[in-house]
Amino acid sequence: MGSEGIFDKYINPYTDFGFKMLFGTDLNKDILISFLNALLHGKEEIRDVTYMNTEHLGTQELDRRAVFDVYCVNDKGERFIVEMQKGEQRFFRDRSIYYATYPIREQAPKGVWDYELKGVYTICILNFTFPESDGEVIQTIQLMNTRTHKVFYDKLSFIYLEMPNFNKEVDELDGMLDKWLFVLKNLARLMSRPEALQERVFTKLFAAAEIASFDRKERVAYEESLKNYRDWYSLEQTALWKGEVKGRAEGREEGRKEEKYKIASTMKSLGMQSEVISKATGLTVEEIDEIK
Repeated sequence: MGSEGIFDKYINPYTDFGFKMLFGTDLNKDILISFLNALLHGKEEIRDVTYMNTEHLGTQELDRRAVFDVYCVNDKGERFIVEMQKGEQRFFRDRSIYYATYPIREQAPKGVWDYELKGVYTICILNFTFPESDGEVIQTIQLMNTRTHKVFYDKLSFIYLEMPNFNKEVDELDGMLDKWLFVLKNLARLMSRPEALQERVFTKLFAAAEIASFDRKERVAYEESLKNYRDWYSLEQTALWKGEVKGRAEGREEGRKEEKYKIASTMKSLGMQSEVISKATGLTVEEIDEIK
């Protein structure tokens, strides 16, 4: 088993292996720092991060566990959870908020404490859009006073990147954030590094992402991760197809029933008995009697 199923030049960052290789290792932490600084566009200037254990247990033995894609703390003590989400989940927002409780609770020291917390950021890179999406790429959510519309607490932030809404081409990129969004969305289909991405961090990223440089163990791990991603994608597309087929079938059935109602209405206006109309149309007598 080698790279038989891999035809791309660069890894797909939507795979577990690809995402964690680029953003979840000490070797590439400057890539993560660059991405975070671009995303926070001046609100924070992160100089260093320390990776934390990505698997967390609750405070009691029977509590659920949480496993993050990437979890780190910066030089100011602020926590960052970075998640890549391939597909939509019914309670994804609930999950992201649940995850944020872990870096909040773990800040409580033993002994006396005045409850001061460091900031917590949950960053979710989504390969889908929310149902109420307005076309924007980034949603930043914080606790807000609903009367004044002012931020009530700025140490807890949820940043959702709806990647399908990002459609800029290389010649339209404006600033580091645009460049990062372009890379996240398009890396797997590129055959070379675009000239617009000349910053040193992208030199390192493209070198790290090049599949040809992987050793055998990395190739096998990536191929397995890619297979899982393709299987997930196939299942999702099949579900969408089945939904469309079911929708068309339901639409046709609805159309046939509507036609039956029209015929029944005409027959009823001619004074025909409900039982006769029922036999002719297949509608129940009760349905026919409700026709005005």
